[in-house]
Amino acid sequence: MKECITPYLTFYGRAKEAAVFYADLFGMKNLGIQTYGESEFPTPEGAEDYVIHCHLKRGNFQLMLADSTEPAPEVPRRGLSLLIDCESEEEIRRLYDALLDEGRRIMELQDTFWGAKYAKVEDRYGFTWDLNYSEDPNQAFD
Repeated sequence: MKECITPYLTFYGRAKEAAVFYADLFGMKNLGIQTYGESEFPTPEGAEDYVIHCHLKRGNFQLMLADSTEPAPEVPRRGLSLLIDCESEEEIRRLYDALLDEGRRIMELQDTFWGAKYAKVEDRYGFTWDLNYSEDPNQAFD
């Protein structure tokens, strides 16, 4: 097994928008985006402009995105969050503010008992992000 798990995020018609948002926010390069209409895959009517695959990358940090042609679930997904171990106090604040825009605060950005700054935010697309920053390298999640 390779030493990296790559999240593959599912959207319901908003993957193109999300790809731009995440690429800008995280400084990622878009390695490619393809729609259902551009693929050899059987495309449901009305889904021609939906994303069948998108790959964003920055170093070892990767995200893959796609639109589902199924209707969005009535009950939002839960039970998974994406952790970002930030490199500075400025970075954790920037990510926190940007993810909170049109999102929902789950845990306010704060100093924690384990010596780090930490926050939890659900972004505008319904994904949960845990943000961590510690000046002490022994407290990082490497």
